[in-house]
Amino acid sequence: MTDIIEADVLIIGGGPAGCACALYAARSALKTIVLDKNPAVGALAITHKIANYPGISADTTGSDLLKVMRDQAVAYGAEYQQVQVYGIDVSGPLKLVYTPVGVFQCKALVLATGAMGRSSVLPGEDEFLGRGVSYCATCDGAFYRNQNVVVYGANQEAIDEAMVLSKFASTVYWVTNAKPSSSALGVQHLESAPNVKRLNRTRLLSVEGNDLGVTGVMLQKLGEDCSTNLEANGVFIYSTGSLPITDFLQGQIPLRSDGGVDVNADMMTAVEGVWAVGDIRNTPFKQAVVACSDGCIAAMSIDKFLNHRRDIRVDWVHR
Repeated sequence: MTDIIEADVLIIGGGPAGCACALYAARSALKTIVLDKNPAVGALAITHKIANYPGISADTTGSDLLKVMRDQAVAYGAEYQQVQVYGIDVSGPLKLVYTPVGVFQCKALVLATGAMGRSSVLPGEDEFLGRGVSYCATCDGAFYRNQNVVVYGANQEAIDEAMVLSKFASTVYWVTNAKPSSSALGVQHLESAPNVKRLNRTRLLSVEGNDLGVTGVMLQKLGEDCSTNLEANGVFIYSTGSLPITDFLQGQIPLRSDGGVDVNADMMTAVEGVWAVGDIRNTPFKQAVVACSDGCIAAMSIDKFLNHRRDIRVDWVHR
């Protein structure tokens, strides 16, 4: 017989959204379990430095910040299990989550698997991730003030991120091997920026570097046999984009056309008893502090939902 592991709140994903939700749910005396397939992966876990999280010094790594978040949630009673989720069943009032170690059963299910759906496609991309290779200009742009950076991709994400980088970098090399979509916004504005140089019909072959990090990229013009080296301190790659990780939902939770899970103001999905927080919602604000806010809102909503209260109970200590 398959083991049934029961919880009040079950959170799939141990990033900042899942950690914040676990903290607030556990503080509300709800039996809370977090299922996290690998604490070392995820957008925050691979971040080399945290420069824009309130109260955290700039020399803190993403993995260090996540450890603090997890430890805090565990201190209030949350339980973490490293396990892969391969399916769910949300058809009944008790939600089921299927894993190799057994079936988890909960009253409230929280989806917090993030949006690290991109995979490495370039030589050097994995090697220099966090040491010059980045997927987030908002997170890392300020590190490249007065330096040269490369943005690779022709999608809307690449255009938006290149505009952010143009505020900091001395030169932004925008490398594209295809034309941006006719519906893409900001192309002319980006191309007219004095420190942006467009390299079209050009492939990014590899990311180059040394022990200190990225030193440049290898490029090849379409139709030409030779390749050239371009010196740069940072490389922002958007050639494949990133999509919310939702394959395990198997069509049971409605998604928007952009792949994000749709939620209401309380972070509840269209399925009663199921919430979604963080980058799985595919909002334009992919920041750890925003993900934590999502987790807090969901946990307080869950507390109200499970205890049949009309109002949110504020979680602070009065003295």
